[in-house]
Amino acid sequence: MNAKGAPRGVSVRILDKEYMVACGEDERDALIASAEYLNGKMREIRDSGKVIGIDRIAVMAALNLAHELLLQQNRKNDYHQTMSARIRSLQEKIEVALNQGNQLEF
Repeated sequence: MNAKGAPRGVSVRILDKEYMVACGEDERDALIASAEYLNGKMREIRDSGKVIGIDRIAVMAALNLAHELLLQQNRKNDYHQTMSARIRSLQEKIEVALNQGNQLEF
């Protein structure tokens, strides 16, 4: 019996080929979901007929996934920069309002 999180073999199928991958029990669902996503991307590329050969299909899928990841990271960074600027603006407005309120008391 495996301890929780101990590596264990998980079978995943990608382009009709089975692979055994070691992963912790707590990562099993994420691994299976990742394999299904990759399988879908590789099938799309294969079915387009533009790329032939499993190695080339795998490289194209990896490039597409890397591109998607970088786009998401850029969007996340842009969002954080926008939110930081908004927070700074609100802090400045609050400070101005508090200072004006303090001046009225004197």
